[in-house]
Amino acid sequence: MENMNKGSLKVVYGDCTLGVSGEGFSYIFSYAAGGMESLVKDGIEWLYRCPKPTFWRAVTDNDRGNGFHLKSGSWLAADMFIRCIEKRVIVDGKDLGLPCAPENNRFSSREVANKVQVIFTYETITCPKTTVDVAYTVDINGEILVENRYHGKEGLPELPVFGLRIIMPTLVKKYQYEGLSGETYPDRKTGAQKGIYIEKPHMVPHLVPQECGMHMDTEWLAVYRNTALDNSNKDSRNHMLKIHRNQEKFHFSCLPYTACEIENATHQEELPPSRRTVLCIYGATRGVGGINSWGADVEEKYHVSAQEDINFSFVIC
Repeated sequence: MENMNKGSLKVVYGDCTLGVSGEGFSYIFSYAAGGMESLVKDGIEWLYRCPKPTFWRAVTDNDRGNGFHLKSGSWLAADMFIRCIEKRVIVDGKDLGLPCAPENNRFSSREVANKVQVIFTYETITCPKTTVDVAYTVDINGEILVENRYHGKEGLPELPVFGLRIIMPTLVKKYQYEGLSGETYPDRKTGAQKGIYIEKPHMVPHLVPQECGMHMDTEWLAVYRNTALDNSNKDSRNHMLKIHRNQEKFHFSCLPYTACEIENATHQEELPPSRRTVLCIYGATRGVGGINSWGADVEEKYHVSAQEDINFSFVIC
């Protein structure tokens, strides 16, 4: 029996959580919190809060100039507050629905599987409402395929971005990626060079803090930390979490602040102390414009419609 299960995932069906683990990794999905609650690789925790869909990037001077924040401000509220309305667990192709208490009592403490998928469906607080599905599929190697599906809805204003926000417990020391050099946006990337680059999370020192740090057309991203929230990383080793494209290239930003924290600061010194890392992986990003100084709207091809479906995926490994 042990030989048959060698390399399989260990699955723990908790009262309100699902645990999935293997050699060098363990993950916890919370039904109550509505998301992936813990992502431990080589003994270090990578999550401070459950990853959630993100719809907002901090307003730029150009956004203010053309009134974009007044037209699409409801997405800021949707970014801050979102409700998980459905959870499903699929193990080796079998849909188990929601195996929480008391249904979980039919499982033993020695359950194994080759593939586990957990799907969370979120409902926005926009008017009209719409939904987002985030599906995590874990294979026997511990790789996590993350599929994000935004369902377009007629009547909704244009989106600033659509992606998944991952908040890490401590500051990232550095990140390395393969993609375009420097800060790039859909309408600001022509002069960038393809290559492999290393950067530290930082805010661009605009007089008024605003959106910054986007990287377009990324093949893969590796983030490095040498601290833990409970100071348990005694030897200060560098730990790495890597994200690969699945099919399409992705966009990302890796900053010390959330969009809301940036939005609340009118000067650099008003930003709070840097404590966390906010990694956002995007499938759609609005351009920044700036065609005739500041205030001109973004060209039509760089808008992001909220009335159309948006799908993207990536792999955490």
